[in-house]
Amino acid sequence: MKQYGQIISILLVIPLVHVCVAQDKGQEWVRTARIAGYGLNPDNVTSVVEQAQASNVRGIEVDNDITGRYDSFVNPSAKLEAIRQLAREAHRVGNHAFVYIAGTECITSGSYTAKHTIFKDHPDWVQRNLAGAPAIFHSGDAFWIAKGDEDAWISPYATEWRRTYMKRVRQIAATGIDGIYVDVPYWMTHFKGWDQTWASFDDSTVAAFRRETGLDARKDLKLGDFADSNFRKWVEFRMQTMTDFLREIDQTAKSVNPQIVTIPEIYPGIEEATVRVGVDPYQIYPAVTAIAHEYEFGEGNHTAALRTPLDWFQYQTGIASFRAFAEGKATWVLNYSWDGNAPVPPREAMLNLAMSELMAGANIWDAAGHVMSGSNDLPTRTELFAWIREHEGTFYHPRVPIQPIGVYFSPATRNASAQDFLSSYQGLLILLMQAHREYQIVTPRTLSAFHGETLVLPEVRVLDDREKSILKGFVSRGGRLIVTGTDATGLGDAANILRFPTRPDAAYMAELRKDALQADPSTKADFLHSLGSEPSVTVEASPAVVTHIAAVDGETHIFFANFKGLVRGGNAVQEPEANAKVVVQHSPADAPRAYFLPFLGQTREIFGTEADGKITYVLPDIQKGAVFWLDSGRH
Repeated sequence: MKQYGQIISILLVIPLVHVCVAQDKGQEWVRTARIAGYGLNPDNVTSVVEQAQASNVRGIEVDNDITGRYDSFVNPSAKLEAIRQLAREAHRVGNHAFVYIAGTECITSGSYTAKHTIFKDHPDWVQRNLAGAPAIFHSGDAFWIAKGDEDAWISPYATEWRRTYMKRVRQIAATGIDGIYVDVPYWMTHFKGWDQTWASFDDSTVAAFRRETGLDARKDLKLGDFADSNFRKWVEFRMQTMTDFLREIDQTAKSVNPQIVTIPEIYPGIEEATVRVGVDPYQIYPAVTAIAHEYEFGEGNHTAALRTPLDWFQYQTGIASFRAFAEGKATWVLNYSWDGNAPVPPREAMLNLAMSELMAGANIWDAAGHVMSGSNDLPTRTELFAWIREHEGTFYHPRVPIQPIGVYFSPATRNASAQDFLSSYQGLLILLMQAHREYQIVTPRTLSAFHGETLVLPEVRVLDDREKSILKGFVSRGGRLIVTGTDATGLGDAANILRFPTRPDAAYMAELRKDALQADPSTKADFLHSLGSEPSVTVEASPAVVTHIAAVDGETHIFFANFKGLVRGGNAVQEPEANAKVVVQHSPADAPRAYFLPFLGQTREIFGTEADGKITYVLPDIQKGAVFWLDSGRH
């Protein structure tokens, strides 16, 4: 559940793809949407659309949650009519709109005096912890629960509830709305006192697990013990349950309107919270149109104004991972720049957040404070999104690997040993970004299609037979396999298999934790050298600037994100990166033209110096971020 203000909020979708996925023509707006969030009622339909049009919005998000409020869950007629009016008005002006609904949460207002609440009427629908306590909450448990409200979390195995839920999905799809936005379809493990419950142990969920595995979830598991195979089955069951729930929402909506889109909002990213909540973005992406990541973590209290440099670097690894999981689908990020965080100016916090997401290949959704609507500074947002629309080809067209170093993301390893895996995985990615080497995140779904020369397994402890077989074939074809820490491959010694049991990637993460802006990739020079020869296009810049390298429209693009000089809760204005260089190897007949686009600036051609078969381009100062690209004239 989220709260809504009065000011428009806008989101743009930026696709970064390694594997291109076909998009139905009626769904193309998802990739280039510029989204504003509003509350919705029958009286404000016209004003919502007018404000959206005035702000160049393409994709209007509205909140009139049918499934998450018990009164409308029972009788949705009034809200359905408002959605229908909104869809008509948006389409009249050539726009698109989608509507917010809750996932497994349902609130009854005025529950203390109400004769009917979801828990009073249907106590068997509610999730429960192992002791049998129901997942029922009140004001003070979450900021969106008003005084007197009953906040219930429902089991997706509550058959009658699920049947009604899918009926509401069909009714929403029939209004003509373009999309359904499903908020937090979770197992209840994220409120105080519930974080280690590994819920739910209600009768319907326990029965479903017994049908699936033959196990009694209340007796046959050692909760939290990943050495227990039965507990691992419970973890997998919970994740698969929520993936199936979202897939059913998508299929149910499309049974009425084949062009409708489904977009769940998920807050766990790549970290341990994914396992506890039981919703894995990697697993979910194939089941939905896109994911909106409410990606919050780290020391910074979830606002850009309060992020440490390490928070910024880790944020890059999270977004890059989401783009790899998406395999060509859009990735939206709902995040927050500023919430009264003096002395940081709201404008600077907003621009830092937007730049960091844009250069990593994600969209921007930045509201006022910690809600879904509004803006901390509307003129800044207006300026920002006008600029993005002007340069949407640079940011929205697919990004394709050129000469990447593969970095393997292992969901199974993350599930079983999140802390150890992530220290290596994130350490490796940040090292490559700071060393300005092209990387490609590889997953079990994309492993067989990986065409790079080098693949790194960072503390990957769990590999199934299929993964082992593909890795064996990769090595037999001459691919260089780098294993850090645990070796789960089962492969013997070979000249093109290099093992680093001391985990230089995790050691680099430890250096970053001490002082992220003082960590130096050159301290891992031997490890970086083992990854293979440098490519035909190289970058020289400080480690405070991270890079993302890919081909866009067939031409090499380098996306720069500068975090030099940022201080949590203090300085939000970067020290410019001066004299960064791009060096291009070329033959006399194919010297490319080069262009530079500073963040919020205008494209300009830049010229290099030729020597010894190379062209060196000295870049203009990079303030917050920039894009450099080559134009060979072939496209």
